[in-house]
Parts: sequence; C-alpha cells; structure tokens
Amino acid sequence: MNAIEILARGLRAVCAGYENWAVTLSTLIPDPSPDVGRRELGFVTRENRGFFPSPASIRGWRGTSRVRVAQTLAPFVCALGFLLSPAIAAPLPQTPTDTAYQGDAFSSIIPKPQEEKDANGILPLENLSLKLEGNAQELVWAARDVNEEVFSRLGKTLELKGTGNTIRIGTLENAGLATEAKTRGIVPDKAEGYGLWVDATGAGVVGFDALGAYRGVQSLRQLLTPTGFRFSNIRDAPSLQTRVAMIYLDAYSKPTNDWLIPMLAKLKFSSLLVMSDYVKWDSTQNIWHPQGASKAEAIRVAELIRNHGMDAIPLIETPGHASWLFYNNQNRDIAQDPDIKEPYAYDTLNPHSYEILLPILTEAVQVFKPKFVHIGHDEVIADGRGRFPARENGIAVGFEKLFVDDTIKLHDHLKSLGVGTMIWHDVALSEAHRDKILPQLPKDIVLANWHYGAADDYPSIKYAQSQGFRVLGASWFPTLNPERMAQAVARENALGAIQTRWTGYFYSNIAIYDGNAEQGAAYFNAASSFWNVSAPNLENLESARRYRDAFKPIKYAPIKGTLVDLSGLVTRKLTDTDETQWVQKGANTDLSGLPTGANVKLGAFTFNISGAIMLKGARPAAQDLPEKITLEIGAPAAAISFLHTTGWLGTLTSPRQKVGDYTIQYSDGTSLVQALEYGRNINAWTEPSVENTIRSIINDPIWRGKTSDGLEIGLNVFTWVNPNPSKTIASVLFSSEGTQANPTLIGLTLLEKAP
Repeated sequence: MNAIEILARGLRAVCAGYENWAVTLSTLIPDPSPDVGRRELGFVTRENRGFFPSPASIRGWRGTSRVRVAQTLAPFVCALGFLLSPAIAAPLPQTPTDTAYQGDAFSSIIPKPQEEKDANGILPLENLSLKLEGNAQELVWAARDVNEEVFSRLGKTLELKGTGNTIRIGTLENAGLATEAKTRGIVPDKAEGYGLWVDATGAGVVGFDALGAYRGVQSLRQLLTPTGFRFSNIRDAPSLQTRVAMIYLDAYSKPTNDWLIPMLAKLKFSSLLVMSDYVKWDSTQNIWHPQGASKAEAIRVAELIRNHGMDAIPLIETPGHASWLFYNNQNRDIAQDPDIKEPYAYDTLNPHSYEILLPILTEAVQVFKPKFVHIGHDEVIADGRGRFPARENGIAVGFEKLFVDDTIKLHDHLKSLGVGTMIWHDVALSEAHRDKILPQLPKDIVLANWHYGAADDYPSIKYAQSQGFRVLGASWFPTLNPERMAQAVARENALGAIQTRWTGYFYSNIAIYDGNAEQGAAYFNAASSFWNVSAPNLENLESARRYRDAFKPIKYAPIKGTLVDLSGLVTRKLTDTDETQWVQKGANTDLSGLPTGANVKLGAFTFNISGAIMLKGARPAAQDLPEKITLEIGAPAAAISFLHTTGWLGTLTSPRQKVGDYTIQYSDGTSLVQALEYGRNINAWTEPSVENTIRSIINDPIWRGKTSDGLEIGLNVFTWVNPNPSKTIASVLFSSEGTQANPTLIGLTLLEKAP
C-alpha cells in the first residue's frame, strides 16, 4: 500500500466519523469504515454552509481540543479524501457477459394435463400470428392472455391477423378445428375440456366450449420458451367440476389481486372465494372501515375475475366472525353477548340484525353477480369471543334453533335473488349439533368442509353427502393437504374443492408473498390436484418457484451484465475438510455441493463463485470474522444480484430481524442502504431442512442440494434494483449486525437492466 493510498484511507476514515486525531498510522492502513456516516454527521452535503473552515474559525483553534479541531476540519478532510479516492484499491476483477441473466421455461405444465404427448421441436415466433375462430368473449380473453405471456417474457406481442403460421383458438363449433382435433386424437368431450397441438405448421386450441378454449390457452402459455412454443399434443379436462381459490378484498388488496387473479386463472381455477366483510356497502356507511374496500373496487375486482374466466363467490361472515358489523362501536344493540368488549356475533333474534344484513347481501349479489354467496357460519361458538347464546330469549330458544333460523333467513333472501347459499361445515356437522341442525337446513345449501391437514380420508364429506347436501372440500397450505383433499372429493364424487388462504385483511395482504408465501405457493399444489387428481404431487420448492415466477415473471430475453470476482475477499471456503472453513462443522456439513467457477449458472442468474465472504456473527465459529468488508465496484448497474445466505438460522420475527446491510456508495459521494432482513431478503442455507416451505418470494429460490450427511440446503438470490442507474457505483459496504444469522455473500453480478 503506497503513501497516497494510506492517506486517502485515513482521510476517508475521518470523514466516516473518526474524531480523534491521535489515531495512529497503523489504524489507518486497514480498510476503514467507508463514508456512510457523512450525511448522518452533516458532513459534505450541498446544503452545508461554510464547506471549508473560515479564517475566523482557524484563528480560534488555539487552545481548542483535538476533538474540536477534528470536527472543524472534517468537511475539508472528507473532500480531500474523495479527491484521493482513485488511489484506494482498484475495483474487483470483473468479467462482462451477454447472459448475466437468462431465464428459461419450466419443463412442465401446471396443472398437468390428463393426456399429453410432447415432441421435439419449437414453433418459432417469427411470422406467427393469432386467429380467433368465433366471437365468444372467452376467445378474446384467450388472445389477451397469450400476448401477456409473450410480452412479459420476451417483450413482444403476436398480431391478431391469422396469416402465415397461426395459433388458432376456438371451439368444436368450428368445423376446421373439430376436424384437426379428430385427426390428432384430441377431441375434448367434457365441459371446460380442450384439445391443443403445436407443431411446425402452427398451433391450435379447440375447446369443448368457449371456457374450455380459454383453459387450453393457459396450457399453451406454459409451452412458451425463449425461442418459441414447444411442440405438444394435449387432450385435457378437469377432474373436479368446481375449483375454488380464496382471496381478500380491502383498501390494500389491489396491487396483490391485480397479479394474483390472472395467476389463478392461469392455474385453471373456476371460481374465487372473495373475503368481503369490509366492503363499504352503500347501506352501511356507519360501519365503513377506513381500510375497507370501496364499492367501486369491489365492482372492479368482480369484473376482473369474470374477465379471467372465473366466477366470484363473495364471503360475508355471519353470525360469528362478525366483528366487522361493530366497527367504530356501532350496532351494539345487536351484539349477541352485550357484555363482551369487542362483539364477535350478532343477536339472531333481533330484527335489526337483518335490517342491516339483508341489504348487504343484496348489494353483494348486485356487485359480484354470483351463483353462490358464502355466509360463513363457522366457529360460531368460540372460546374467548363471548357467549352464544348470551341473551335470555336466545338461551330459551337454544343454540341449534338459533343457528338454523339464521341460516334459513339468509338463505331464503339469497334464493329470492336467484343465488345459492354456501356455509362452512364445522358447526352444522359437529357431533354435538348435527342431529338437530342438518335435518332442518335446506338441502340446496352447499357445505364447505374444511380440514387443514393431510389425511388418508375426510369422512365428513361422505357423511354430508349422505344427508343430501352438495359438498366442497376445503384445504389449506400444509404439505399434501390440497392433494389429499382433492383425492377424497373425487372418490366421493363431490362438487369440488376450495383452497383457502388465511393471511388476513389490510396490511396483511403483502403476507401472501412476504411472510406467509407458503399459502400462496399452495395455490399451485391445489390447482394441480383439483384439475388432475392423478397428477404427481408437486414438491414445495417447485410450487415456490412457480409462485415466485407469477409474482415476478422470469424474462427469457437475456440481460447483459458483469460477473464480479470476489475471490480476493473470501473469508471462508465453501468446502470444509478440517473444521476451519464454512461453518466449521467439517466436510459432512458444508457447501461443497454448490457448483463453483468463473461462470456458474443458477436458475436465470450467472455468478463467479469461488468461496464465501462470511461476516461476523454471534456463534463462536463466526466471532473471528470481520464485521464489514468493502467491495470496490467502480461501475454503473441497473441492478445487482446478490447470491447470499446466513451461516446460521435466524429468527422469523415481525418486524423482521435486521442482520446486516449493503451500503451502496456512489462515486458522487451519495449513498443508500439496503437492509438485510432475515426471512425477507436473506435466509440461512440450512433453512430448507427446517422450513419445508418458503415464507417470502422477495428472494428467488435458485439452488437446492444436500450435504454429504443428507441435510437439505439451499441458496436464494436477492436482486436489488438501483434507483440511480446512471450513477457509477464506487463500492458496496457489506456489513453484519453480529447476530446469530451472520450474512454471507457468495456471488455478486451487476446487471445492465433490472430483470
């Protein structure tokens, strides 16, 4: 290290907050803290007046402490440090590449078709166009979805002109398509069924009905590759007639629903169960929640669902889970238990309850135009949520009759509007109440039987059907729960199944992709099994990858970038033969299975992988590591992809635990900080062995493997998008908070465009 470099490092260290001039030369030589503190300390900002010390202030230095002198000189020293910055270490070695990011297609269609024969070959996009063989609205939606797929992946669209090689979309009503389907042996014979082919002459989707053609296009979309559509021959139809997914509707749900609803259409769900408690209905302005959805938003969502080939089923929770009725301390007169602070259920014997509820149901029918309305009726008696019945007149009547009369009251109102009724099963089918409840309920009510765990059978489905009711099974996210539910429903020839989601209203909307992403990934498991009950079970990682792709579609067009060589800064090797490297557990518990080299492709990303920059942590094996390391970059980037992890597991908390930072330092002296939050944008490499799921899809899960002793391991990529892409990034300060989950960087790639 030459004298100028030492001086520059020392001056920049002063700028970063060192205030003691007695710092010795030996403390200046090691890599100092970069200038992250300049703005916080008020140094070197354009807003500062008196950038350099005035003569008057210099004359006043006599007798002043060294600390005061340091504080006075700091802006001048900081500026000089930046003038000398080029003398500091040169940028890390970098290798440009045309394919720093290059996405590829998934190898299979979800849901898996009932019959599928692939062939070698690709139908190129050049001179390919769309042709609609009919006037049904579903065909227009199909063309829209094809182009959304092509554009999101490749930035292109297909013209709707039908010349040259074409993708023909229609139904069996078109004689030409029907003949083609018969010749190829893929004639659909069931509602929502379709035949699909792709070969060198073009492609075709022929539906049994218009909705079948729309479902078929969702499979065609998944045949798209970077160079065109993969050859295939498919005959397909759903196993279950009704395939329902659940979403929320409130003031914050729009950004989520706008990508979630098209995703659920692509997965061939037939209906969406829409949690609608907090819609601002015209008839109930006194209980409008400030975070509730406007009626206009409810109308918009209903139309979005319909325009993606699905029915909306509004869910309005009654008579329990009805705290929404009492928002802002309203309607206390109808509280079932008047003594409870936060009412949970309403008084079913009070006529005022229905003066409120029936107009809400009427508005819901007008907005959603549904075939059914789900009126809840689950967990009516719940510990800690008040008594039911609580009032003397209700106690005299008895719980079962109160439940039945309320259900019939709402059912009859909906029937007068031409709409069916749906309820949860747990109260009506409970052994304590079913003998008194079931015989009294109208048999056209659909019972939604929820069971939230994998089991060989769900006997309540068979029992409910034996009592004359139509039944929907209902599953949640636990492993194999959706698959087993679909199999049980199919065995009993029940109506269908619901994939529930219980992430909550309001700010909890983001939890479906960041916090409880496992519930979103389970949509894929459910869709696969609801459509095709004999399809192989999806692995959780596969579901998570597909879900992440729906959240942020993989781009097939390559992105240029630069692979940064981190080998000169490695603090731990990935292999550990002597318990001194990686996490110091030896060869049986290391990352030796991770591919290494100057050009390693993991998922869509390419990295230069040579070892790990592991930082200090709370575990004994990580306490001798540096707290921070500066990565000299010296180049612009629209985005940076970090292949990183933590050496040990952290704690999943809310708010998330901060374990470190990337401080991006621009060459103009400005900087910004990207916090590393455990469970959001960084995870432990061993987390796949603990969490058989992925709770956030902010990261991209790109590699999974096993240690030699069988431990499930994995790495994710976090891509930071630069808000100032025209600026040169001078350096990245990688720092640790010293927690148990110590941040560890394995690869870094600069991208010319954000993927």
